[in-house]
Amino acid sequence: MRVATDIGGTFTDLVYLQNGVISAVKVDTTPPHFEQGLLNAVAKSGVDYADIEFFAHGSTVVINTLTERKGVKTALLTTRGFRDVLEIARGNTPDIFNTYYRKPPPFVPRHLRLEVDERLNFRGEVITPLNLDDLPGILDTLRREGVEAIAICLLHAYCNPVHEQRLMAAIHELWPQVAVIASHQVSRALREYERSNTTVLSAYVMPPTRDYLDNLSAHLTEKGLRPFPFIMKSNGGILPVNAAKQDPISLVESGPVGGMLGAQAYGQLIGEHNLLALDIGGTTAKCTLIHHGQVDISNDYVIEKTAVSAGYPIMTPVVDIVEIGNGGGSLAWIDAAGSLRVGPQSAGSTPGPVAYGRGGQAPTTTDANLYTGRINPDDFAGGEIIPDVEGVAHAFARLGEQLGVSSKLLAHGVLQIANANMVNALKLISVNRGHDPRDFALMAFGGGGALHACALAAELGIPKVIIPPFAGVFSAWGMLMLDARRDYIQTHLQALDEAGLPRLIEVFRQLEARAVAEFASDGMARETLRFEWHIDARYTGQEHTVKVTLDALQLASIQERFHARHEQAYTFRLDLPMEVVNLHLVAFGVVPKSPMAPIGVSDQACADAARKGQRWVEFEPGQPIETALYQRSALLTGMRIDGPAIIEEATTTTVVQPGDRLEVDAYGGLHIHINVQEVRA
Repeated sequence: MRVATDIGGTFTDLVYLQNGVISAVKVDTTPPHFEQGLLNAVAKSGVDYADIEFFAHGSTVVINTLTERKGVKTALLTTRGFRDVLEIARGNTPDIFNTYYRKPPPFVPRHLRLEVDERLNFRGEVITPLNLDDLPGILDTLRREGVEAIAICLLHAYCNPVHEQRLMAAIHELWPQVAVIASHQVSRALREYERSNTTVLSAYVMPPTRDYLDNLSAHLTEKGLRPFPFIMKSNGGILPVNAAKQDPISLVESGPVGGMLGAQAYGQLIGEHNLLALDIGGTTAKCTLIHHGQVDISNDYVIEKTAVSAGYPIMTPVVDIVEIGNGGGSLAWIDAAGSLRVGPQSAGSTPGPVAYGRGGQAPTTTDANLYTGRINPDDFAGGEIIPDVEGVAHAFARLGEQLGVSSKLLAHGVLQIANANMVNALKLISVNRGHDPRDFALMAFGGGGALHACALAAELGIPKVIIPPFAGVFSAWGMLMLDARRDYIQTHLQALDEAGLPRLIEVFRQLEARAVAEFASDGMARETLRFEWHIDARYTGQEHTVKVTLDALQLASIQERFHARHEQAYTFRLDLPMEVVNLHLVAFGVVPKSPMAPIGVSDQACADAARKGQRWVEFEPGQPIETALYQRSALLTGMRIDGPAIIEEATTTTVVQPGDRLEVDAYGGLHIHINVQEVRA
């Protein structure tokens, strides 16, 4: 038995896989005691803890701790003269013409940013030895201030951590109770501000993250779970819980990336290697781009970036995703200018959408899908909730009165605005990265992905939508398909030329040796590991880099790949020397997996055997169409359905628009070809 759980902002999902057979459940998330939702999901599934051989878990605990400011009081120790790096930040702004822009306030106030005497140069050579004479007094001050965590970030420690290591050891000796993390444990890449901020945020979330993971592990052990849990990391890999506690900031996007890597895995299974992956949950919509079967990993992640704030950079490997505050629970509201808006505020699971009947007053995207007939009122939330249809109608009528439109027209407006927001997110991950969305298929999942996918694809000219099996809990499914993973990013400045290639290979071998040792501490042998080599490179004299994969170690091949990536990102290439800035080793520890079993094959293309009835659906305002309903679990490989159609399952609903055609693949995935009737006409 293999089990994976994903705690989202609205729902907690659980998927369990045994002998190729997948089952899933969905329950309400239970803030602030998120582990209770997980335990509720296991109880609902009926899974016996003693039967579980593999347990993976993804959570929003780190990102929630940051955005809700629920971390601990944190101090920063840094090189003398550099206490204000966090305050100075960067001069770049999201919008240079926005006069409301303000630099984001540091997580550590100035009186808790203290200095020590030491100095290294950019080569890591000691200029001023570390002086620890003032440390006892500094720690006394921090104790009086009620500090619970200390971040250490010394100048140029990325290339020589010796002073950080000595300072950290001294703090542990003088104050063993305080949580301490140093920048070299978080990032070995240059950029002082980004490294300082990342270390501070990691210290800020370390105690609550450890408490959460310890509490979760204790509950699971008490229930009879034998194997240690794996935790989903932002880089698209999983790690044992004890290793994850040592680097808490690496869990910042622990939940969302599971679905993105699941899309990659399912794409490989069915031979689809160019995908736009879209996850629409209850609170947010997330998307990423998969090109030639690969997901991009970024080391330049930012939280809380808006038009009036540059946000907070986090220098940890994160799957390159775009996330917006639009999901099934996103609230419809009217702004000060009298315009209809949707999100980013969410109804969550409590009170939830108006349809839940738990006291919600403002209509949501889910309510709009229900009111226009897309969601079945007789099988709402898998039949577990009897929706308050009358309450939904009143909610849209109240808001519609303010705009002078009917309730149904307002509901369609909510869907159109939500779709427009999601289209913009898909453009950010594709067009803004130098890719044409028409060259990709759209794989949509999450509770709301299948409801909106066909409309989004039609807007962007995407020819095909894929709804994978168990789309409503797909992030949890994705965790079952992943290997353990560690990323090693290290600044290593050198020319990208023939003379420097042997040195490049030598340093990568050193990083591999470090990875072997660290995986061994988790009980994973050398023969289970595989490695990928990447470099961050630039033209000499440039500021920023592009990532290049070292598939072959011939210099001409590496240089051509760099030129191509640079041209894709910036539209031009130059005849200039190139230099390496960072080395990026990706180390995978292969975890045994259960392959997905194919479903049954139909002896005819007709899907009438899966048809369960029909109902009126409004795809356009005031134009209801009698639409066929199908049970997804009854669909077989080879069946075809011409839109309009609604495909229903326990955790989501697929909307096939008029003019679209659906086909079922070997594993039960739905392939929807967009506007095929228009193309034929």
